[in-house]
Amino acid sequence: MTRKAIYLLLATLLAVSPAFLNAYWVDVLNNVGMYALLALSLNLILGHAGLFHMGHAAFYAVGAYTTAILNTTYGIPVLWLMPVAGLMAGLFALMVARPIIHLRGDYLLIVTIGFVEIVRIALVNNVFGITGGSNGIFGIDRPFLFGYKIRKPHEFFYLIWGFMVVTVFLFHRLENSRFGRALNYLREDDVAAEGSGINTTHYKLIAFVIGAVWAGMVGTIYASKMTIIAPESFNFWESVVMFMIVILGGSGSIRGVILGAFLVIGLPELFRGMGAVSDLINSVFSGFGVTLNLDFSNFSQARMMIFGAAMVIMMIFRNEGLLPPLPRKYPLKKIREEMS
Repeated sequence: MTRKAIYLLLATLLAVSPAFLNAYWVDVLNNVGMYALLALSLNLILGHAGLFHMGHAAFYAVGAYTTAILNTTYGIPVLWLMPVAGLMAGLFALMVARPIIHLRGDYLLIVTIGFVEIVRIALVNNVFGITGGSNGIFGIDRPFLFGYKIRKPHEFFYLIWGFMVVTVFLFHRLENSRFGRALNYLREDDVAAEGSGINTTHYKLIAFVIGAVWAGMVGTIYASKMTIIAPESFNFWESVVMFMIVILGGSGSIRGVILGAFLVIGLPELFRGMGAVSDLINSVFSGFGVTLNLDFSNFSQARMMIFGAAMVIMMIFRNEGLLPPLPRKYPLKKIREEMS
């Protein structure tokens, strides 16, 4: 079976999964989808441009709060606010990234950690009297699509994963464009890229802005799904989770990022039921006179330790991630024909 056939089969199974899952597991898939979208937007900055950035939750927050404020104050439909939220997040990214874009590696990482905390503290302190402070903003409307109100988990499933299809298509096109190739040059060696005539500052800023725009639009979906937002939803830990998804799945790989979202967000939910599994195993073996005393009930609480250990192992033995980017293939025959 070819790779495309496998992807098509997996996409079909995912599309029909709400018909066979209860509301809880559909909502888990919704969370996986939203984090996959956020991680894909971070992947453009971290995976393609090679910029160490752990402040992505700030752009997510700007988009969500833009939607919440405009919707609750002026009654503007939520989906209309998606491009507005993206624009505001992009402008914020441009404003904060311009002075620091020349930094590299750990220095840039530390600065981005700083501004995600600044955003969170500003929201907690009710900046300009419009963010609601630590209580957040209540009463955000549900989205309407073609006159239909989206409110149930399976309805949000198709909204989120429909947006995922659009995102994957656009980011795949971007990845294979001249802009995408320039970002890859930056990731490998920005000095050599600059020597080849690439305006490194320009491309880094564009990558930051596009990633922020996408995170801001995902913030709109989150705000309308929850109908309430608070600063605690956009803390530094959210940025850590996004960073972990990209690194674990495969930096620079769209398919790797989606796999990483399923592992980091979806897998812990499976662990929550491990207590019942241990009880079942103990009861089965006790029937044969064997006492095991297995206890998996706290397994889900240790999931972050498990993922931390997995990250360390990945960095040692497979630092390119579980599904790294496929090698680029260029049609040399076609290129020769065009040159002749």
